[in-house]
Amino acid sequence: ATFFFFFNITDLTCFFILGLRVTVLLTSSLMVLGAGLRCVPVSDLEIRKKLIHGGQLLNGLAGPTVMNAAPFLSTTWFSPDERATATAIASLLSYLGAAGAFLVGPLVVPSPNGTSHLPLVSQSNTEHIKDRIEAVLYAEFGMVSLIFSAALAYFPSRPPFPPSVAAASQRLSYRRSFCRLLSNFRFLMIALAYAIPLGVFSGWSGVLDLILTPVHVSQVDAGWVGFWSIVGGCVVGIAMARFADFIRGMLKFILLLLLSGATLASTWFTLTCLNSVTHLPLTTATLYTSCILLGIFLNSSVPIFFELFVETVYPVPEGITCGVVTFLSNVFMGVLLFFLTFYHTEFSWFNWCLPGSCLLSLLLILCFRESYDRLYLDVVVSV
Repeated sequence: ATFFFFFNITDLTCFFILGLRVTVLLTSSLMVLGAGLRCVPVSDLEIRKKLIHGGQLLNGLAGPTVMNAAPFLSTTWFSPDERATATAIASLLSYLGAAGAFLVGPLVVPSPNGTSHLPLVSQSNTEHIKDRIEAVLYAEFGMVSLIFSAALAYFPSRPPFPPSVAAASQRLSYRRSFCRLLSNFRFLMIALAYAIPLGVFSGWSGVLDLILTPVHVSQVDAGWVGFWSIVGGCVVGIAMARFADFIRGMLKFILLLLLSGATLASTWFTLTCLNSVTHLPLTTATLYTSCILLGIFLNSSVPIFFELFVETVYPVPEGITCGVVTFLSNVFMGVLLFFLTFYHTEFSWFNWCLPGSCLLSLLLILCFRESYDRLYLDVVVSV
């Protein structure tokens, strides 16, 4: 949690002082350096481990920019009737990388835990697995270097003319922004409604193969579940954001629909895993369907939450607002994974955290009173 706090505060300062272009170039260069450190061919395992940890640390330092830049980017470059869609595309495209990770791991690197049905596993050994992992690391280094080169060649900080009144308006100072956020009860309410279920889901999906192994689901199948849940979330999230652009003032209603679906899907999955008690059918189809629906409902809510955050606390800068809620989400994820290190032999408690967090978020959203200060400025004041 301390590292996540440091990462978020560092990137928020860059957003506020340096602007979007310099921040993106700085953080993407950290990603290149971090990916490069993980590829250094050192035979000493202790040195190699330190290099890998250092590379992960640099990569984590760049992470908040990817997670927090979308609302700032959409406000700076897009008109009010395009902002939610732009936020959805910018925030959810990074999720496609996570979707790819669900496939790259099981398909490229053989499983050591005996759950994979790939023929390659029976012939694999430690050296073979090591070579495959190194191939993945080199490929990641190449992709990150390409992205950095593209941003260096062309990534303007802002358009020649502001697309809206909000894009050209003066924002609160760094210190006043934090005071406004911490003293705004409505913001804290909706921030917890985002951070709790998304943090729990992030931690849960990160160990999805371990959770599904006791119910005889292979690592490859678990990877496909994670892949389709993220891809489906991206598609539905962009569609919902486009709907929000067409019919304004519906962000709370959309979140209520998505969190209701997430609560039902997570409850279905949890009860299915307890089929010895509930006697619900435990099949590949039911596990696939419940997991994918859960991922779709939660992942698609991210851009809608971001837009509601910005509308609620405007004129606080978008980067600071989303950085705070991202930090809270990472804290909940870190706490959950911390407990997992002590209670890792049985996962029913972990599964029950999902419907509990979704239900709590749904109740918070029900009690939340929405407002659209930024939209009012653009639509009413500009007229």
